Amino acid sequence: MIAGFIFIKTDLGKMEDVANKVIEIPQVSEVYSISGSYDILVKVYVNSYEDFVRVIPGTIHAIPGIRETNTLITFNSFK
Repeated sequence: MIAGFIFIKTDLGKMEDVANKVIEIPQVSEVYSISGSYDILVKVYVNSYEDFVRVIPGTIHAIPGIRETNTLITFNSFK
């Protein structure tokens, strides 16, 4: 499995609604509210790098209330 992290910036007042929708996505393992430039941090696990192309636009970007995302794909896990 390949892990990835998605930072999500939401429309004002939509953070909880977006988080509740993100939780429903099967590839999502953890969802956090965070401080800083983004509102939500999501940890996902997919089977291949190609799955990121399917998961992000097909599910995350389709959720109303999301203004911006930034996706980080991992290469190695050290622990």
